[in-house]
Amino acid sequence: MPDDKKILILGLGNDILTDDGIGPRLANDLSSMIVNDNVHFNVACCGGLEIMEYIKGYQQVIFIDAIRTKDGNPGDVYYFKPADFKETSHLSSLHDITFLTALNLGNKLDLDLPLDLHIIAVEIIEDLEFSNEFTTPLKIRYPEILKKVFEIISRIKD
Repeated sequence: MPDDKKILILGLGNDILTDDGIGPRLANDLSSMIVNDNVHFNVACCGGLEIMEYIKGYQQVIFIDAIRTKDGNPGDVYYFKPADFKETSHLSSLHDITFLTALNLGNKLDLDLPLDLHIIAVEIIEDLEFSNEFTTPLKIRYPEILKKVFEIISRIKD
């Protein structure tokens, strides 16, 4: 990794909506595990066009978001590149344009957006109920989820 390569690990989600807070919680916990001046951490509960403000100026961005799939098990961890992108909770908001559309628009407008993008998604159960606690299955699997996400990030950024 070049010494001047700026990396952003961005946890997406709302930490008062039960499992939807998985992205921010992981980003916060990872910030004490990954100590590198070139790696920055942030959290957001937006998607679409708003996300462009968070990521511009970085050479690499790793998004961590929640996802609900048809056959997934709570706590399953998935890795995507934009080319094989799946709909995650915040990168595909119903209230805004999709992440890929925003990314294409940002590139056409010549914004300083990273070309090296990665998406880590964690299978969740509940994201509509107010709670700052995860559902029991996610709470039980959280140490395993954190370890797996850390391993994926270690492979990506090196």
